[in-house]
Amino acid sequence: MSKALKDFMQKIIKIYSRELIVAVVFLLAYAPIFVWMWNRWFAPDSYYSHGILVPFVTGYLIWLNRDTLKNVEKRQGEMVGMVMLAFGIFALILSSFLRSYPAGALTMIVVLAGLIITFFGTRVMKTIAFPIAFLFFMIPLPEYMITKISFNMKIFAAQIATDILNNHLRIPALREGSLIKMRSAYVMVDDVCSGLRSLISLSALGSVFAYWMKRPMYKRILLFLLTIPIAIITNVVRVILLATISEVWGPQFATGLTHDISGFLMFALAFVLLYATAKVIE
Repeated sequence: MSKALKDFMQKIIKIYSRELIVAVVFLLAYAPIFVWMWNRWFAPDSYYSHGILVPFVTGYLIWLNRDTLKNVEKRQGEMVGMVMLAFGIFALILSSFLRSYPAGALTMIVVLAGLIITFFGTRVMKTIAFPIAFLFFMIPLPEYMITKISFNMKIFAAQIATDILNNHLRIPALREGSLIKMRSAYVMVDDVCSGLRSLISLSALGSVFAYWMKRPMYKRILLFLLTIPIAIITNVVRVILLATISEVWGPQFATGLTHDISGFLMFALAFVLLYATAKVIE
């Protein structure tokens, strides 16, 4: 290690020794939750494979505000920050006692916000409020919620796809649960094809679009909310496409590579629709 680098590191440690100690304690306190999130992010057929990218996006968004942060008044020891910090720590202890990892992960955002306000003040927190709130998108939902939402979404997608096949594409189809039966083939809308994965990812993307939009808050909220129908519509289109391919050319042509490519194409379509919606709202 060069002398210049060593002197620089010693200077940083001296100036930010308190913050570094707090950061280490924070990481140790949430280590079990980080491990849980990591396992959920990289689990087979994960709904949160984007989770690993969220902290980097947060860091980048904060970095974009670096000039503003230099000029923001900084105040230490604000009561609201200490209250948030105390509440977050209490909630973390409670969630640990109840062994609720999702609840414990949510307290991480509260504790982090409390630390920022305590050390730097509410004005700094307001400047980076969205990047900190964006961390919510890396926290996996509880399994029972994912199961319930995914079930309702795949039943809805199967029903809409069946109606369109019958009434508009003239392909006789019958829905049994999430199974779509046609004359020569059938399509099963399983959990992977429910559209929930696209909805979660598109919601995160839509929130960034809304954040960057230089328009009134109600337009930003509208854009974010529109990610829900966009994700649902594109997933229904995917189910219809796979059902049509199965009926016309055979079910062997709607599986494997075709199935995977259709997922990427529909997410690309959702992205285009989201971008176009943002331009219309602007």
